[in-house]
Amino acid sequence: MLMDRLLANRRDVDLTKQERCQLENAISDVRTLEPRQTVIEAGRHVDVSTLLLQGLMCRFIEDRKGLRQLVSIHVPGEFVDLHAYPMRALDHSVGTLTTVTVADVPHAALKEILDPQPDLARKLWFATLIDAAMHRAWLFRVGRLDAVGRVAHFLCEMNARLEAVGLSDGRRFALPLTQADIAEICGLTTVHTNRVLRQLREAGLCQMHASVVEISDPAGLSHRGDFNSDYLYLYPPEESLSRREPMLSNQH
Repeated sequence: MLMDRLLANRRDVDLTKQERCQLENAISDVRTLEPRQTVIEAGRHVDVSTLLLQGLMCRFIEDRKGLRQLVSIHVPGEFVDLHAYPMRALDHSVGTLTTVTVADVPHAALKEILDPQPDLARKLWFATLIDAAMHRAWLFRVGRLDAVGRVAHFLCEMNARLEAVGLSDGRRFALPLTQADIAEICGLTTVHTNRVLRQLREAGLCQMHASVVEISDPAGLSHRGDFNSDYLYLYPPEESLSRREPMLSNQH
């Protein structure tokens, strides 16, 4: 089914078979989009929400010179702009990073299935709250971490999110981003990003080669990036605590 990865492994939001079928039936179109394309421009009226099925997409804000700051990355199984359903317009732009396959879900169809089903509405609302949690983590990363910490935190996050949808084995995953992309994500220059990736490799923490990330020391990389996956809500609270303890013990 198209919806198999939707909200995968997110606690309290497991979709029933009926809910998945209803969302799949609400899809009006499935499209393949080329990489490096702006799909939605900031301020434009939106009456369709986009579900990412394959590839990577991003949300970004441009300055007056056209330089971008990426404010989020989306992986398969995520709605890219679900918050546009109640808001009707976006304060940022949405674009593709790689070749992607997306499903369009008209807001009229969402309204038809959500109004009589508060449980399903709550689950999709939870997805938008996770987006907000990730935004806060990204603010922390850019505002409080040094360059190496920013990249380490980002790679840990992508590993956790991709592992949740079966696209990482916990140590190795495809990440078809350029160093310029990572620079835009982490608020660095491309030259600085290249230096940071070399430092992570030389420290024995991880390496990125041919768009594949290999994490040699997951605990060490988490420690260097001050990364805690709780904000992603991938695990029950008690399991999140048990996963956090080894990392905290390494800090003493």
